[in-house]
Amino acid sequence: MSSRKIINNALKLSVLSLSAFSLNVYASIDCSTLTTWELGQTHTAGSQVKAQNNAYEAKWWTQANPLENTGQYQEWLLLGACDSAVNDNQSPIITEITPGNGSLFNDKDNVVILAQATDSDGSVAGVEFFVDGISIAVDNTAPFSVNWQAITGEHQISAVATDDEGANSAEVVNTLNVSDSVVVDPVNQVPVAAISFSTLPDQLVVGSQVVFALSGTDSDGQVTALSFAANGVDVHQSSSPASSFAWQATALGQATFTLTVTDNDGATAQVTKVLTVVDENTGPVTGTDCRPQGLYQTPGVNTPYCTIYDANGREIMGPDHPRRVIGYFTSWRNGANGQPSYLVNDIPWDKITHINYAFAHVDANNKVSIGDPASVNNPATNMEWPGVVGAEMDPEFNYKGHFNLLNKYKKQHPDVKTLISVGGWAETGGYFDETGRVESGGFYTMTTNADGSINHAGINAFAQSAVEFIEKYGFDGVDIDYEYPSSMNDSGHPDDFPISNARRAGLNASYQVLMKKVREELDRAGEAAGKHYLLTIASPSSGYLLRGMETFQAVQYLDYVNIMSYDLHGAWNSHVGHNAALFDTGLDSELTQWNVYGTKEFEGIGYLNTDWAVRYFRGAMSAGRINIGLPYYTRGFKDVSGGTNGLWGQAALPNQADCAKGTGVGEKNKCGNGALGIDNLWHDKNDAGQEMPAGSNPLWHVKNLENGIVGSYLGVYGLTPDTDADDRLTGTYTRHYDSVAVAPWLWNADKKVFLSIEDEESMATKVDYVINNGLGGIMFWELAGDFDYDSAKGEYFMGSTLTSLAYDKFNQSGVAYDVHGGNPNFTVPAEAVDVTFTAKDFPIGDDNYPISPTFAFTNNSSLDLSGAKISFDVPVSTSAIFKSNWNAQEKLGMAVEVNGSNAAGNNIGGFENEFHRFSITLNNEWGGQPKDFSAGATVNAQVMYYMPITGPSNFTIEKDGKTYAFKAEYPMLPDATPGDGTGNPDNGGGDPVGTCEGVDIATIPVYPNFPQTDWAGNPSHAAGGDLMVHNNVVYKAKWWTTSEPGATADWTLSCSL
Repeated sequence: MSSRKIINNALKLSVLSLSAFSLNVYASIDCSTLTTWELGQTHTAGSQVKAQNNAYEAKWWTQANPLENTGQYQEWLLLGACDSAVNDNQSPIITEITPGNGSLFNDKDNVVILAQATDSDGSVAGVEFFVDGISIAVDNTAPFSVNWQAITGEHQISAVATDDEGANSAEVVNTLNVSDSVVVDPVNQVPVAAISFSTLPDQLVVGSQVVFALSGTDSDGQVTALSFAANGVDVHQSSSPASSFAWQATALGQATFTLTVTDNDGATAQVTKVLTVVDENTGPVTGTDCRPQGLYQTPGVNTPYCTIYDANGREIMGPDHPRRVIGYFTSWRNGANGQPSYLVNDIPWDKITHINYAFAHVDANNKVSIGDPASVNNPATNMEWPGVVGAEMDPEFNYKGHFNLLNKYKKQHPDVKTLISVGGWAETGGYFDETGRVESGGFYTMTTNADGSINHAGINAFAQSAVEFIEKYGFDGVDIDYEYPSSMNDSGHPDDFPISNARRAGLNASYQVLMKKVREELDRAGEAAGKHYLLTIASPSSGYLLRGMETFQAVQYLDYVNIMSYDLHGAWNSHVGHNAALFDTGLDSELTQWNVYGTKEFEGIGYLNTDWAVRYFRGAMSAGRINIGLPYYTRGFKDVSGGTNGLWGQAALPNQADCAKGTGVGEKNKCGNGALGIDNLWHDKNDAGQEMPAGSNPLWHVKNLENGIVGSYLGVYGLTPDTDADDRLTGTYTRHYDSVAVAPWLWNADKKVFLSIEDEESMATKVDYVINNGLGGIMFWELAGDFDYDSAKGEYFMGSTLTSLAYDKFNQSGVAYDVHGGNPNFTVPAEAVDVTFTAKDFPIGDDNYPISPTFAFTNNSSLDLSGAKISFDVPVSTSAIFKSNWNAQEKLGMAVEVNGSNAAGNNIGGFENEFHRFSITLNNEWGGQPKDFSAGATVNAQVMYYMPITGPSNFTIEKDGKTYAFKAEYPMLPDATPGDGTGNPDNGGGDPVGTCEGVDIATIPVYPNFPQTDWAGNPSHAAGGDLMVHNNVVYKAKWWTTSEPGATADWTLSCSL
């Protein structure tokens, strides 16, 4: 440390001296004896070189480029300008060639040799490439590269640049090693099989005909045979590489089709498709028929659910689509800014089920808007793309742009649905017009007045305009991307905080009114149009944000929810972690900092992962109404310290005063040091027009980084690798994989850059998770981020690899998504009682910890249910702790009936179960008196739990030996009749009077007289299976315990006396 201080002091003196005498020094440098700096040379302290008409002196041992490293604490000291040949042409310089020195390849690999060349006083006219001293090519266009087929042995690759005046650079040389192939002869490449549909009916019924288009390709030979089988029986053969076959459905159920392709060397490949044949005559067609379980129905409206749902309430998406594949299509990748476009014709229409168009916004009149539809620059309704094959306008529609093309392609793919997405991160609280962002308040002011009250007029205007919009432009529904109606302060876009934070207390109430109103307006319009319109949302997934959204009561109005199970870590703070982990690992540094793992009330549950969010929504929704989100983009950091290959390390911005708005707030919160330049291709810009470092890239770009490929597109995205070191491909990006979290990342050890990515391995595992958990499907942001390999250019670019992977896995699984709500093991009682439930009075924001609402129950029946026990399922997203609020006015009996926690007590690697079961006994434990719950009465139970939940669900109420369901959940059940006061409430009667579980009640010990004793013979505890009476209830001990019966999870209720 002391020597470093001496060096720094010496540097300060040198800089001050040079500053004071700069004219004399710069005028007297004779560079005639100095050598020219070259890449790869080593210099020690005192060594002097020249570069681009300047003289430099090394401060210490270095191989660095003096042109880029002359800062106060950097390796080189600028001595001054050379006094000779000031006006002479300066030779160009090659700063780097790749592959790097010592790189390894296999025989016949295609090697891309790339040179980074600059010229200080002109331009680089070309670069000549050599292998073993023999010229193999000259490239006259940047980026300068050449392809070379590797040959076994050690080889010297080199390059020489020539400038516009004919001067040559020094030759830069690297050594490569090429290993011999295992097989001398070329390895035969297997062919590729493909099945598509020339004809596929919207609904496949007995008698329908499907025409298959069958094909095979072979990269190193030719296809010699096609064999096509239906349900394992060969039905078609062909010796051509392409053929077709017409098949007619003759029976209900699934039909499996397999195409086998054979090449000229006998290698084979297969592909499989699964179609489902349904019965058109048995499905109901009106009323509540086909309505998904749990979906709210507008009173007085005959919604035609069967136009998009089958008799079981499953969405109809085409015979080859058993699950949803939902892609966001962004309006701004239209080519107007000179960057590559992603247009409607680029969408893999045969692989997806839904397209969400991003974005419309809430305008100043509280209506859905895309700006001026007549504006020549409006991509939604007025742009055209002449010369782009497939992007020709359809004259049937009186608007152009993306909306024209969406409807054009929907005619070709009628099973695909389109939704207009309203809001988004940047337009939740405002919108953009030709002058920039308009701070209108957006969703916040449309739904909520300044005093926190509900803006009914704004909500009505929005809901009515939503219907008008989708009917005008041919959409199938509305997707609300409101980020976020949470009571947590500073949630959402920082630019919105002045408006949103002032309304936090009222956002949940107005959000519920908004969603109900939009649902009802869509239902009324759908009845008139003869179709069901979809209403969906993009939902947050973080337990922090969801803590401020009560029990997410609005999900009842949704056809399905798309969970934004990404952006779980990023440069808004310094914790280097996964963007979209599937499971918790117990190692999340952010959760560790906030002692989430160490707080006993959380029971080790980590909430920054997809699985936690899925379990959260299962409290109120069937699995089939839940879609998980996948990012087709990255998040990343630079200058990472600590961690394992960067993971769970730290990357705080060095100067915390420079944090972006809304970040770095609070004592423990440090804003992150986001990756930039070539590691931040899809970056946003701040108000000053500067790049916002975030490590944001499409997946095709990071595929190129991983493979050491310099993309040909860098220039059009504004990167200047010739002049900006941050924009250059340097170092090696090594892929790592967290198999517990199901999350890959790239780590560049040279740059200390961490990029959290998604790839084929993580995608396949997440798709399997969807299938295995009965979920509805996937959603991804965004379509343009997916990748394919462009062999002509030798690089990755926009494609559909991951989307195709999901389609294939879903199609071949042969398993439909689950349509049942709640716990599948729940036993539905024989009768129902009209008792309603409301969760209310949630504290706001950080005051809502522990989560302490009121669970209100109203008895609308004629039964006297005083003293009854109410039980219900809650998702395992919360810990198994449930008790009365510390500030409750009366303490009712609260217990954990079934603990669904993992055996290990955490959720590392995923939850093992879906539900706990909690109960509230209507008995005031301060005095032991039954709580009045007679006809017309309301009980307000002040409860407390620790992590967010939706629901609850599967309510039962037990009284007088009988168990009833709640009418609201099970309206088909007969109305309850009063019990006779006998029997065990858990088994619906049967035990004789005066007994519980066959034991005479008079013989059961009464608390605190425990049935087991200590060494001295004093009542001290209960053993597993022991019964005890307390507050007119018989409890059974689950295991050894000294706790009060009914007060902890150690006990279950056996009988209510």
